[in-house]
Amino acid sequence: MPAPAERKGIEATKKMKGLMGGYFMELMGESASDKKVAWCTSVGPAELLIALGFNVYFPENHGAMLGATRMATDLIPLANARGFSPDICSYLTSDIGSYIKGESPFNKMNLPGPPKADVLVFNTNQCRDVQDWFQFYAREWDVPCIGVHTPRGIGDVDDIIIQGVARQIKALVEPLEQIAGQKLDYDKLKEVIGLSRECTELWKAILKTAANAPAPLTFFDATIQMGPAVVLRGTQGAIDYYKILLAELKQRIADGVAAVEGEKFRIYWEGMPIWGKLKPLSMQFMELSTAIVASTYCNSWIFDDLDPDKPFESMARAYSELFICRSDDRKEAYMETMIEKFKIDGVLYHDAKTCPNNSNNRYDMPQRLQAKTGKPFVVVNGDLNDLRLYSEEQTRTNIEAFIEQLAEG
Repeated sequence: MPAPAERKGIEATKKMKGLMGGYFMELMGESASDKKVAWCTSVGPAELLIALGFNVYFPENHGAMLGATRMATDLIPLANARGFSPDICSYLTSDIGSYIKGESPFNKMNLPGPPKADVLVFNTNQCRDVQDWFQFYAREWDVPCIGVHTPRGIGDVDDIIIQGVARQIKALVEPLEQIAGQKLDYDKLKEVIGLSRECTELWKAILKTAANAPAPLTFFDATIQMGPAVVLRGTQGAIDYYKILLAELKQRIADGVAAVEGEKFRIYWEGMPIWGKLKPLSMQFMELSTAIVASTYCNSWIFDDLDPDKPFESMARAYSELFICRSDDRKEAYMETMIEKFKIDGVLYHDAKTCPNNSNNRYDMPQRLQAKTGKPFVVVNGDLNDLRLYSEEQTRTNIEAFIEQLAEG
């Protein structure tokens, strides 16, 4: 098989690095803001925290960095020795291992490491692990840990669920005001929610460009480009960046520029990224003229339901519509739509050993979806961060066999 063209970088990424670097400097640099720091789970009520004047830090972003830099595998055993099981979230164990050892990817940016929290705010819409993760630091630093308990396995996101979650978010206001030392400005909250909504609309449009054939970006690009949607939603900076990125991708489409030259097959990635293996996996799929054009993971930061005129109710709905906390029938219906919209030839399920909540191949879903859509699937066993649970040779062989299967029709 002839060698493919070199992977095409996205020009806007240079601006994104500057944007993200500024965010980290604001949190950890020598001239760091004197604002109080709130840790927030990645799909927690960040808008409320921004409106109250906190600097908001997302430790899952740090977890992904630990995986991508392959530091995690050496740090996880430190958390295991502390009493955290090797079977639980490897974001959690790698982050706590980083804290124990005092080493972080931030050090290579001449930053001291994650900022100490004044308060930790979680939402269990993802899993219970985020609460246990935050409570570790609450005990270490003797600071408050508060949060929202969202139902799991949700079918219809009905008014009962919305009102219950909205009341929990409202209940955070008073303790957060005491910690922030200021009252919540409801006009500011509406403004921040409006910015988050605009960020969401742009991020959705960016991901939707991959419905074009050939796709101008892949899942591997999106895992990098999602940074501002995760840590800077609710800010003008994220919006300004995504306008630049979207314009570049539209120009790629107009010029016929493909993320994968000679694109033959289009894959849907279901589950978490394998952070420490993004580059070799992206290169393998390029060699196979295969583009991974859609994923549930990158779409997890699309919050269509945010509404400045209904701040608490819309936050409750947006963060309860999340794929990870829905019932299997809702997940299947979503994936059926995506398979059709993105002209998918086959589905890759990543069975992440330490992330059962975001591994959707364990309860017969692949078989049911194949029966409904006629699209074949492959399961890759691995983990988001712990590379001891990943076999590169086995994965490479399985992917090659799967693409051969697609080629045979």
